[in-house]
Amino acid sequence: MHIGNIEFEQYPIFAAPMEDVSEPSFRYMCKKHGADLLYSEFAAADALVRSINQTMRKLIAFEYERPFAIQIFGNNAHTMAEAAKIVAEVKPDSIDINFGCPVKKIAGKGSGAGLLRDIPKMISIADAVVKAVNIPVTAKTRLGWDATDMPIVSVAEALQDVGIQALTIHGRTRAQMYTGEADWRLIGEVKRNPRMHIPIIGNGDIDSPQKAKMAFDTFGVDAVMIGRASIGAPWIFRDVKHFLRTGEILPPMNVRQQVEELKEYTLKSVEFKGLPGGVIHMRRQFAKAFKGLENFRDTRITLLTKSDLQETLDLLDCIAQRWG
Repeated sequence: MHIGNIEFEQYPIFAAPMEDVSEPSFRYMCKKHGADLLYSEFAAADALVRSINQTMRKLIAFEYERPFAIQIFGNNAHTMAEAAKIVAEVKPDSIDINFGCPVKKIAGKGSGAGLLRDIPKMISIADAVVKAVNIPVTAKTRLGWDATDMPIVSVAEALQDVGIQALTIHGRTRAQMYTGEADWRLIGEVKRNPRMHIPIIGNGDIDSPQKAKMAFDTFGVDAVMIGRASIGAPWIFRDVKHFLRTGEILPPMNVRQQVEELKEYTLKSVEFKGLPGGVIHMRRQFAKAFKGLENFRDTRITLLTKSDLQETLDLLDCIAQRWG
């Protein structure tokens, strides 16, 4: 498959854009383990237009990350187009429009998944962004607003018609947020629609190599996107890619291996965010890491309170010694 001039091998696996997660150190780890396309955290269009420093930092990327996409969101076509021009100046491989974020502070203000309640406005925004830049524009959305309103098949056609070059579909409605199971049937229906010719990327509940393979084989998607399952375990991309290439399941990383990966991740986080921010950033990762270890609760709580780099590294070494 391809997005613009970006060519992907069979069974591409993408690292989902996630706020407060998909910053450079996380992307570094995902890339190391085989993610085929990386995305930024999502950047607010109005903040980009106003050159808000915290948002402008979301545009920072490194050559080794390519192919790399920057995701933007907003509810005004003109502002989104202007933001896209600003993003294009840093030369990402593509720009992605967030039509899927379900959280209240975004969807409730008519951005992200909130645009699923105003499809004409969604399409006008996509049209404006496509016309504003000369790089591929893609989009990410959900099945619909709720179980009574799931227009994804027609929405996909309309987005394609205004020039969106690939579409990621999360198999939930906005009302579901992240609860329940993702419904891949409608994703498959979009992919099988004879009118569709752009790549369709499936997203939702991919937390194992077997589920990724099923997504390709059963629903025919062109690529799979992994989100929450990579938090605390960015090596999931390694496991999935190996299975898709060989049909073999890699043995799970042991505790010592996980510790070494998380130490590298912590150092990268500090390199980008400084101290203590780089260590504090890791708390979300540590909260999900080391799943299944017996009698680990107290150690995890301690790990989540650390802000000193050396103390954090020392505690990780202690985990390797005790549980490795």
